[in-house]
Amino acid sequence: MAAEIVNPGTGTGAGLDESFDLDPAFALHRGGKMAVESTVPVRNRDDLSLAYTPGVAKVCTAIAEQPDLVNDYTWKSNVVAVVTDGTAVLGLGDIGPEASLPVMEGKAILFKQFGGVDAVPIALATKSVDEIVDTVVRMAPSFGGVNLEDISAPRCFEIERRLQEALDIPVFHDDQHGTAVVTLAALRNAARLTDRSLGDLRAVISGAGAAGVAIAKFLLEAGLGDVAVADRKGIVSRDRDDLTPVKRELAELTNKANLSGSLESALAGADVFIGVSGGTVPEPAVASMAPGACVFAMANPNPEVHPDVAHKYAAVVATGRSDYPNQINNVLAFPGIFAGALQVRASRITEGMKIAAATALADVVGDALAADYVIPSPFDERVAPAVTAAVAAAARAEGVARR
Repeated sequence: MAAEIVNPGTGTGAGLDESFDLDPAFALHRGGKMAVESTVPVRNRDDLSLAYTPGVAKVCTAIAEQPDLVNDYTWKSNVVAVVTDGTAVLGLGDIGPEASLPVMEGKAILFKQFGGVDAVPIALATKSVDEIVDTVVRMAPSFGGVNLEDISAPRCFEIERRLQEALDIPVFHDDQHGTAVVTLAALRNAARLTDRSLGDLRAVISGAGAAGVAIAKFLLEAGLGDVAVADRKGIVSRDRDDLTPVKRELAELTNKANLSGSLESALAGADVFIGVSGGTVPEPAVASMAPGACVFAMANPNPEVHPDVAHKYAAVVATGRSDYPNQINNVLAFPGIFAGALQVRASRITEGMKIAAATALADVVGDALAADYVIPSPFDERVAPAVTAAVAAAARAEGVARR
């Protein structure tokens, strides 16, 4: 088995088919993928009196008098709440809070392994924006940051905005911003490989959900020449009268070329395709892209453009899959981003911090840049320290660091 199982759990549970444990995925998940461990010993009466009563009263009293001490004398400053309602899980869609827990546990162990950050999975039994916001605000004193995960659009935009306004700790929707950071890092290197700048590129994004909207805005913030975004009905443009408020705002920010019609028509002459929607892009549309094109087909498990097809026409090909080169994987970003923000006790995560993260991630590739290496592996030990340091420095530069 690929991973050592240290918490196998006990019993089969009511109604559980024991044959599940013949599947390595079920065997690994039995009993959950994480646990809480003490960082101090409780071996005798003296240890107990310090870790709990009466010694703990001194610390509680000090924090009551100086609230900022909570960051020094509890785990708050190094723990993130991973919050979901289970409505947009890993391409599985709305599968509910219980079914989302394996993914949230996975997210938590990635925080720990790749960023040294503790994380607690929290699946909420509500889809109400108000109830989610209220619940997270009430829980916030226990955490140094909030990672929103797998919450469907457009609700995710409002939930993130309202939490950012209400809290003085980092709130980060990884489906939006983690994806955008890694995409920008890969695209910076793809542009460098093909001897162009971001400003030279016109991109087309398939998908106007959380990831597509965030990627479009972030790439423009970073200096991309132009980007058009397509939903199921075609290019998001100012002349459409069926747009949600989020898409109306997107139409005002994007599509300088004033394109309309289908995704396929927009790809003619485009320099970059970014897929975050699923579906399939016909080969003739890929063939119509500009010379030296970049195809980032990130849907899982089936990319919008199969890599074999993309390689016929594109100079750089990336996917969301681990079995192809150039994997656009959020784990390259979120552990280091939170580690850097928590390190300096940032009050929020700014656009500048995200751009710093993308730049640091791209720089890890360095002189080894090649068509099949525009983004490093998540297992490259240089990644998390580089992103952490860049984010911490950017937080200080932007005045949101508190130490």
